[in-house]
Amino acid sequence: MPSTETILLRIVLAIIAGGIIGGEREYRSKSAGFRTIILISIGSCLFTLFSAFISPSTPDRIASNIVTGIGFLGAGVIFRGDNRVNGLTTAATIWAAAAIGMGIGAGYYLYSFIACLSALLVLVLFMKLENIIDKLSQTRNYKIVCEYNDEKLKYYEERFVHHHLKFKRNTQKRKDDELTGIWIVQGAERNHDLFIRETMNDNTVKEFEF
Repeated sequence: MPSTETILLRIVLAIIAGGIIGGEREYRSKSAGFRTIILISIGSCLFTLFSAFISPSTPDRIASNIVTGIGFLGAGVIFRGDNRVNGLTTAATIWAAAAIGMGIGAGYYLYSFIACLSALLVLVLFMKLENIIDKLSQTRNYKIVCEYNDEKLKYYEERFVHHHLKFKRNTQKRKDDELTGIWIVQGAERNHDLFIRETMNDNTVKEFEF
């Protein structure tokens, strides 16, 4: 059984590790921020410690349930946006923070802090790489309302092709003399911007959402 000093050391290290990761989430104003990640790290550390005290012969029985509990927390920060599912990174961060807390609680300090710094590296530096990839390929929803014309939707689809954008026609609707088309369009950010600028200056367009 670990000494009182060792237990306190592990709790303090769990606070530090959770604070390192939680600070980055708080800086970006995410739903699971500084205090939340620290509490997750402390809780995982304590569950790991207590499982060794309560059930010395099978300490993994209680600790394994941390994964299930963390799954509920992660699900709470995931939500559907207009074009994508949001909160997946924060949910994965919660999961990683729990694993780090468990590692500290089990006494694997070096590995836990290597994992902590690796998680921070992914959250901070890899975000720049993600932004570069996002500029190269973005998926957007376009809604265009114009006067009814049999060839009008095909015209806009030709403009997608002209600007090197891949598209999938989602829905089309006619109401009185108005025609509405909705597309899911994928392509580079620059090509999206060129199409948007062109469409914004099209006097035949009554409504344009993007």
